[in-house]
Amino acid sequence: MKTLTSSTFTFTADEKIVLDRHELAWPATKEEGKELWRLRIKHEFLLEHLAKLKAEESKAAAAKTAQEKKDKVAAKSAEGGKAVAVAEPPKAEAKKDEKPAKELSIKETIDQRYDRILRSYKEYDGIDVFSLFVSALTRVFDPHTDYLAAAQKENFDISMKLSLVGIGAVLRSEDGYARIVSLVAGGPADSDKRLKPNDKIEAVAQGDGPFIEAVGMKLDRLVQMIRGEKGSTVRMRVIPADAIDPATRVVITLVRDEIKLTDQEARAKIFSVPSASKGGKPSRVGVLDLPSFYADMRGGEGGKSATRDVERLIAEMKRRGLDSLIIDLRRDGGGSLSEAVSLTGLFINTGPVVQVKDARGTIKLLRDNDSMTGFDGPMIVLTSRGSASASEIFAAALQDYGRGVVVGEKSTFGKGTVQSVLELNQYLPPAYRSYKPGALKLTIQKFYRVSGGSTQHRGVLPDIHIPFYGDISESTESSQKNALPYDEVEPAPYDRSATLQARLSTLAKASTARVAASREFSWIKEDMARWEKQKKDKALSLNEKTRLAERKVEEDRQAARKKERGARKEKPFTSEEITLAILDGKAPAVSSTTAAAPPAASFDEDEPDNERSADAPDAVLDETLRIAADLTSVAPAIPVGQAERRSRNSVTQ
Repeated sequence: MKTLTSSTFTFTADEKIVLDRHELAWPATKEEGKELWRLRIKHEFLLEHLAKLKAEESKAAAAKTAQEKKDKVAAKSAEGGKAVAVAEPPKAEAKKDEKPAKELSIKETIDQRYDRILRSYKEYDGIDVFSLFVSALTRVFDPHTDYLAAAQKENFDISMKLSLVGIGAVLRSEDGYARIVSLVAGGPADSDKRLKPNDKIEAVAQGDGPFIEAVGMKLDRLVQMIRGEKGSTVRMRVIPADAIDPATRVVITLVRDEIKLTDQEARAKIFSVPSASKGGKPSRVGVLDLPSFYADMRGGEGGKSATRDVERLIAEMKRRGLDSLIIDLRRDGGGSLSEAVSLTGLFINTGPVVQVKDARGTIKLLRDNDSMTGFDGPMIVLTSRGSASASEIFAAALQDYGRGVVVGEKSTFGKGTVQSVLELNQYLPPAYRSYKPGALKLTIQKFYRVSGGSTQHRGVLPDIHIPFYGDISESTESSQKNALPYDEVEPAPYDRSATLQARLSTLAKASTARVAASREFSWIKEDMARWEKQKKDKALSLNEKTRLAERKVEEDRQAARKKERGARKEKPFTSEEITLAILDGKAPAVSSTTAAAPPAASFDEDEPDNERSADAPDAVLDETLRIAADLTSVAPAIPVGQAERRSRNSVTQ
């Protein structure tokens, strides 16, 4: 490898490389393999070379802008006959004897990259090898049956209950050290103020125990040492990032505490959407963003529950005045089945929510038996290709009941299977119970809509389609190896409302007209067509002039769009943010007129031109808000100040 990185590359030849080779044949000879590696390393050299050119261009442009401002101020000063003070931009003060960071060469950058990859493989132990082997074996049965080693099982539990016990630091493995990337606001490390981003952890000790060297240690093992019981103490020997003397070490003692992962909690906003008719009253549309159907599997009255959190947010939105509601599931990959059922119960009176069939063919009906609802007004479920599993259960149920309009990309992910996590320590002899063997995540059931169809492979089709980048994504259940087939069961008895169905054609027609007239959506369609073409021709040029020309075309395209957006001077909808932290009095209320950025598209990072401009608005959400406003005009609203009158304590975990 380092023989290749020591090569002198020129980028004048018309060579090409295909990065996505999963459909191509393996190299037939050793020489063919070496040639593929040469092209791969040349591609990485070219990327780094282009990045350096871009950085130099940006630096020169910034210097030019600063000089132009200085010249302009000086000219005004000369005209007025007065001396005008020019404020210099603040400069970071260099610490005494501190050496500037060495800029790595392209060869050093790439060498370090592959050294890190090799180091990570060398850190594999028996548990890692066993985990890879068993996971490969389980994936033969279906793509969602998996083995979870002890560390993976702990991370799975954390993702479900949105909390962990530790110090509140995000770590990354770097050159054999665990580097602090960031601190969780309000966590022990953040409150203590001594641990800083870019500090490196050299050793860890439990309480008053001896230090264990952490240099070269696997990151997940180090994480396990830092996590622990609430109220217990962990000591860390740290290399400060800002240390003047490279030999400086400090010992930081922290008391572990529970860390809430609030960035993954449900959150809401109320948007004010102007009326389409002149002089009409603006609609107050609530948008509830649900990242996952999280739940503390151990239950308990105080256990984390997506349903309880959503109910609190809806109650607050109703108190402030709400005409219609959007449940945004675009980045929701699923979660707890029981949460999907209980959350659906917030929006229907009573009835079946989903059917589940086990390996013996036995079908069980999961129902909502609570006749009380959390919201009775008009609503929309916003989906994408990333909406999966529990999201699809929820969207399908509301669609089948005619309770809500499903809006989004051409379909959801298409995962119609149910998994159960089986703890393996219960099968060990008592003498070995202290050992943590992990767990198996087993596919035990398939779920079906109350109308009888499955979401497996097909997903949930929208009532109103809004074109977006997920329409061309191949990352779906149907693309997974060994995915279970689509089938159907008998429909369950349920009451479907025909009221919404009668309005769908009018809503869809108005939306289609807006999308067709929208400049943003015309650009989205242009991007999709361009990316589809790139997917067919997977080869990337290794010619510098060609790549610079391609980059220039993309930069010009984005600059033209930015200029046109500025010329239109369209103001985003005003909004009020509502979070659980605000409801708990831990954060101030926020009002905003800033347009939200759309969720990132999932494309190969090695493919060019797949990044959207940072100034691009969330066109899909904006159009969904307009659909909600249309829906409000033909459906009853929720009165201002209507409070929640009940508590759904029957949520199952």
